Amino acid sequence: MDATVILPILKKKLAFLSGGKDRRSGLILTIPLCLEQTNMDELSVTLDYLLSIPSDKCKARGFTVIVDGRKSQWNVVKTVVLMLQNVVPAEVSLVCVVKPDEFWDKKVTHFCFWKEKDRLGFEVILVSANKLTRYIEPCQLTEDFGGSLTYDHMDWLNKRVAFEKFTKDSTSLLDELALINSGSDKGNQQEKERSIDLNFLLSVDPETVLQTGHELLSELQQRRFNGSDGGVSWSPMDDELLAQPQVMKLLDSLREQYTRYQEVCRQRSKRSQLEEIQQKVVNWLEGPGSDQLRTQWGIGDSIRASQALQQKHEEIESQHSEWFAVYVELNQQIAALLNAGDEEDLVELKALQQQLSDVCYRQASQLEFRQNLLQAALDFHGVAQDLSQQLDGLLGMLCVDVAPADGASIQQTLKLLEEKLKSVDLGLQGLREKGQNLLDQISNQASWAYGKDVSTENKENVDHIQGVMEDMQLRKQRCEDMVDVRRLKMLQMVQLFKCEEDASQAVEWLSELLDALLKTHIRLGDDSQETKILLEKHRKFVDVAQSTYDYGRQLLQATVVLCQSLRCTSRSSGDTLPKLNRVWKQFTITSEERVTRLEMALAFHSNTEKVLQECPDQPESINDTEQFDEIEAVGKSLLDRLTVPVVYPDGSEQYFGSPSDMASTAEHVREKIKLVCLKKQQLRQPETCPTES
Repeated sequence: MDATVILPILKKKLAFLSGGKDRRSGLILTIPLCLEQTNMDELSVTLDYLLSIPSDKCKARGFTVIVDGRKSQWNVVKTVVLMLQNVVPAEVSLVCVVKPDEFWDKKVTHFCFWKEKDRLGFEVILVSANKLTRYIEPCQLTEDFGGSLTYDHMDWLNKRVAFEKFTKDSTSLLDELALINSGSDKGNQQEKERSIDLNFLLSVDPETVLQTGHELLSELQQRRFNGSDGGVSWSPMDDELLAQPQVMKLLDSLREQYTRYQEVCRQRSKRSQLEEIQQKVVNWLEGPGSDQLRTQWGIGDSIRASQALQQKHEEIESQHSEWFAVYVELNQQIAALLNAGDEEDLVELKALQQQLSDVCYRQASQLEFRQNLLQAALDFHGVAQDLSQQLDGLLGMLCVDVAPADGASIQQTLKLLEEKLKSVDLGLQGLREKGQNLLDQISNQASWAYGKDVSTENKENVDHIQGVMEDMQLRKQRCEDMVDVRRLKMLQMVQLFKCEEDASQAVEWLSELLDALLKTHIRLGDDSQETKILLEKHRKFVDVAQSTYDYGRQLLQATVVLCQSLRCTSRSSGDTLPKLNRVWKQFTITSEERVTRLEMALAFHSNTEKVLQECPDQPESINDTEQFDEIEAVGKSLLDRLTVPVVYPDGSEQYFGSPSDMASTAEHVREKIKLVCLKKQQLRQPETCPTES
């Protein structure tokens, strides 16, 4: 399994081999559990991969597994330990479960690992982090467990990926080089050439692979000499030591095969006689090659036209490339002859070399200029086509009437409209830059004309470029004007939806106030002073409700004005207003009932307190039996009122508070009536107190 296949899982560091070893020289495998739920499938994949790295000899010494459960739950730790039985049962010799400071004592009692040793196949111990050194030397523990061993997971993972990639690339390259080299060693000359041609293009660059291998080897080797930050010498991990001989062996094989491959390529570069090839090259470049370039001056009026011209130019380049390749090989052969030639041949050879160079460089410069010009034209037409499509999309969006479902969708549409307009601005700016670059190149085209008058062709190209840019500018201006109108309309619609939402919110608030009035505003006070306070609080509460109602009415009026401006029908015109009026009517009726009860309670408490606080030596109080009767009548009326529900215009009924709340209030009123009766009996012994209702 390659690391790149499971790279996202390996990056999670669900488990790792730090390079540390236990006292038996067995590798230490660490499983750091975290607060989040560990994916057991991913952990299993990680363990399978890590356990495939060490050699069989290293595996035979067994593993010590550290399960860090300090940040995890007991059931997760238990699952991981049991999973080790299925993943690596024969290779685990000891499992150290690092427990947190506040341990799972009650849960551990239900499952003791030492009792499961025979079934598990390995020993499990529960240990605190500071006592882990009893089983493993501190220098073999990472810093997470108070040790001094340095481990960088991402550095190890990067090195592992680099090693696997190098192994894969080098193995593939060796197969290709071996096939090419073996084909050149057997058969006749014609079979050699055919075999080499078939395999000449390699899938990867040998120099790049060799450089990568040397860098990887250097990185692996230097780790055994480098020290950690503390200056302590640090040895590489086993998998890095195992990787070094593999890399060196692959590098040796690559160098050998690549040297043979280079020799094969050099043999392939041999050609026929110098004079014959030189004559063919010069004749073609100065004849048909130059004629082909003189006939190509247009840039096309669209992407398709420019691509057709570019394809034609590529055909011309392809023909020139064949002769340029001959020139390069021929120039090398001439240079070799100059080094080993006679003095009488030097002048002729240098003149021949100079002639070839002049002709080839001139043709190559013309080809490069033409290619750059066509690429600039293709870029210009590509940007123009993209801009045209953007303008068409923007215009299509503007031509469709806006019918969003809510304010958020309008905001999204408006944002999209602004983004499209900004994209059009950037596109037009890019078109101008591409157009100016193309115009600059066209102005330099005359220098390659070789006496041919290209002013007519250039004028047509310049007029076409300027015409495209002017047309795009006009289309953009028209779209901007339409966007301004659409923006204003959409902002009005956003305001309309906001008013409708706020009006609905006002209805909801008023309903909540009504609900609070019925469920929480139920106390009548234990005395006149408390009743006065409750009455004042209720008036403030009613003021808040009144403000909410007025606010909702204003919002609904604003929606009517906006709908008239937008020539549309408000969704709240026939729905929200009746709801608002209905809730307000219910609140008003409930509030009036609340005020009535509070005022009756205030009159009852005030008169009761007055009677109970009067002194017995006041004769007018003794003879005033009507006052006692009035207090009793008010108290009974209040008791009756507490049992009556609030009746709304639609016939529905609502009670204040729960029955227990009302019973408590009524009981308090009855207690007051009893006190008044006792007072009356004290003042008028012959009279008796009426029966409680």
